[in-house]
Amino acid sequence: MKTTQILIAGFGGQGVLFAGKFLAYKGLTENLQVSWLPSYGPEMRGGTANCSVILSEDPVGSPIVTAPDVLIAMNLPSLQKYVDTVVPGGKIIVDSTLIDAKVERTDVEAFYLPATQLAKDAGFATLANMVLVGKLMKECSAVPFAGNRQTLESFIPAKKANLIDINCQALQTGYDF
Repeated sequence: MKTTQILIAGFGGQGVLFAGKFLAYKGLTENLQVSWLPSYGPEMRGGTANCSVILSEDPVGSPIVTAPDVLIAMNLPSLQKYVDTVVPGGKIIVDSTLIDAKVERTDVEAFYLPATQLAKDAGFATLANMVLVGKLMKECSAVPFAGNRQTLESFIPAKKANLIDINCQALQTGYDF
């Protein structure tokens, strides 16, 4: 009975919901039970946004994640708001380009990844979200890294198929960091 609860948080326009949707679809391709619950402020772009994803071998009873196993924090307010909700032994992945604070908890594992800068340097400036997901996939065994292209192909609309390659590159960048 393996269940992983993930919370991705940042501000609107960072791709928080897309990252969560990718993980949910990835879980489906692995025959897992999945829940994806987006949440965003009325401003959407620039407002707060977070996304709860649950990946489980068993049916998911509730889509609400109050004690995540993994937190991806894409901005400082998100880190400050959710750092204490992560379960002891959990993982926190921080975009250190935008967040210079350090996680003070000693009962979690923190990873600092300059995702925004890495994405910009690699030529896909808007894909820091997928760089962070790549790191999550390396550090957390919830879903395997293999098969990402097929997952992206299954939910990215045909008119945006040109974005599949750069999303794969962004995932690989995070995985390799």
